[in-house]
Amino acid sequence: MTSTAKTSPSWTRIAALFERLRAGRRKALIGYLTAGDPGMDRTPALASALVRGGVDLVELGVPFSDPIADGPVIQRASERALRAGASLAGVLASAAEIRHGSDVPLLLFTYLNPVLKYGLEALAADAVRAGIDGLLLTDLSVEEAAPHVAIARAHGLDTVFLAAPTSTPERLSLIARSSSGFVYLVSRTGVTGERESLSDSVAPLVAALRAVTDLPIAVGFGISTPEHVGAIGRLADGAVVGSAFVRLIEQYGGDRELESQLEILARNLKKGFDGVEP
Repeated sequence: MTSTAKTSPSWTRIAALFERLRAGRRKALIGYLTAGDPGMDRTPALASALVRGGVDLVELGVPFSDPIADGPVIQRASERALRAGASLAGVLASAAEIRHGSDVPLLLFTYLNPVLKYGLEALAADAVRAGIDGLLLTDLSVEEAAPHVAIARAHGLDTVFLAAPTSTPERLSLIARSSSGFVYLVSRTGVTGERESLSDSVAPLVAALRAVTDLPIAVGFGISTPEHVGAIGRLADGAVVGSAFVRLIEQYGGDRELESQLEILARNLKKGFDGVEP
């Protein structure tokens, strides 16, 4: 088994979270939000609602006009957020507001284009100031990621990479070496979105990753029910839920009940871990 500890930041909230959960024999519920949907002013409150419902780590998605990994629910959320004036700078401002009232780990989830426009060095510095704990650049090829990883790590940010059912053993090893905090395992090929059942590829892929890293493994794409969460909890260290939360935001929009509904959904999803043996 290969450890990435020597090249990882010495301490992040993400690493501390998974250490704490492992010690308590518990699993992580990770919640994704498209920042700026339905408005930048609502994002901090929505994140707080997720945390109250039991979400252990919040992914803040940066709206992007040409997403390649997002399904229709998150694509529509990005379109709404962009129409409302969302920007990478605005997402960082929202992160700072979240951090002002919470120690929840925050992962910035973005495509490479906005990062290149902003400047990775500038983004890393500003992200740390805003209280961001890690970066996930969805379309950054791990084979070309070394300069980006070096900059992020120099600023104390975790770097999270995606592993997929199509990843070769060699690529899984490279993903593991380039990741810190945790590895994000994509449960199926294709785009994000709610599914009725989990892919049969999850268990063997978790096993393949376990063979090359001792980092925590979180599984996402298609997880939308407590039953899904429980199934993932029996295999991995965390479950990532995105489209189910984003669909609820689409449903309620600017309604005052949105935060309470998000909290309820998060709490119900977290119950999926009940009774799961570590």
